[in-house]
Amino acid sequence: MTTRTTDTGKTGRGTWTLARVLRDRNAGLYLAGVVVSGFGSSALGLAAGVWVKDLTGSDGLAALCLLALWAPTLAGPALGTVADRVRRKPLLIAANLMPAGLLLTLFAVDSPGALWLLFAVLFLYGVAGVVQDPAESALVAAAVDPGLLGDFNGLRMTANEGMKLVAPLAGAGLYAAYGGPSVAALDAATFVLATGLYAALRVREAPPEPPTVKWRRRTAEGARYLWGHPGLRPLVLAGGVTMLCAGVGGAALYAVVENLGRSPAYAGVLYAVQGAGSVAVGILAGPALRRLGPRPFGAAGIALFAVAVAVRAVPSDAVVWASSVAVGLGLPTVLIAASTAVQRETPGPLLGRVSATANSLVFAPNVLGLAAGAALVETVDLWLLLPAVGAVLLGTAAALAPVRRPADPRTPSPA
Repeated sequence: MTTRTTDTGKTGRGTWTLARVLRDRNAGLYLAGVVVSGFGSSALGLAAGVWVKDLTGSDGLAALCLLALWAPTLAGPALGTVADRVRRKPLLIAANLMPAGLLLTLFAVDSPGALWLLFAVLFLYGVAGVVQDPAESALVAAAVDPGLLGDFNGLRMTANEGMKLVAPLAGAGLYAAYGGPSVAALDAATFVLATGLYAALRVREAPPEPPTVKWRRRTAEGARYLWGHPGLRPLVLAGGVTMLCAGVGGAALYAVVENLGRSPAYAGVLYAVQGAGSVAVGILAGPALRRLGPRPFGAAGIALFAVAVAVRAVPSDAVVWASSVAVGLGLPTVLIAASTAVQRETPGPLLGRVSATANSLVFAPNVLGLAAGAALVETVDLWLLLPAVGAVLLGTAAALAPVRRPADPRTPSPA
């Protein structure tokens, strides 16, 4: 069994590798699809919470919108097996068309009694995303030079998170003018456009081999490979703890906004500021991964994220803005490091299952964090909640960072 390796000499310096990635036709089409669909998803992600807040007045129910989106990650390993059973490109197209149709049903949501439909659509939206992610990961690993995967994943993060610079504000403005259904229609249109871009990808896919073992055993193969890999396991576990804390912090966002004396729509401003930080770290990710290595890169980002979360309890616009930039810089680092390592170190036939299992271990804790945060934000003061989350993150960063052991004094030094 072979693994992918990085040829740093071949990839050269950061600027050259970024240009090389952008010149690739498939990479350009894929990143364009990420920008388009990310715009709609970011707009809806904010509008859904504001929609529920306006209809119910509850911070906890507004946070449950994110919980509905993330809940399907709990079934990630099983859903990810689909990506190793069928061709990945048609699967990617189908996973974009399904939510496009579902979103149009949200025109029926006009009262608190109809919110069940919004939560149901958000849940199925999340299911489509869980199936889409391993299909994307496998396609990217097949189409992009292994030495460029860090740069590509950084650009993908930049494209996706960069939408937070404009999409939440656009979504908040569209919501304020025309209501939640208009934002759902916008998101549906972006999925259709992204489907056209993905359909134009030129990827040769061999027919998947017929399964020789049962579904459950195939699913378990991905988990066994991931857990037994000494390089992947610590990154994925650190990513899971980070996303657990991100869920708690994300559930507290509307309470942070209220603590500032602002309206719920002000959350869009904070999302945009956070997006600016994510744009920067995405561009720098490839060179930083080559220079530092995945574990130090991830640990440094988690430590920055820890400080950013803790200081969000301060009722100051300037402090919260600075915190949002730091969240954008710090949170994506371990995600980029983990996804790049999985793509490099996993054989192609296993990549769908391993990627889905890694995504579940990283993102499923976010579901627990959102659920816990939705309850805690109603009962625990921000001055206690957010610094406690920051302390857990600092411990995670310390555990991930490689420990340099002192040399054995009995070992003779080299001449």
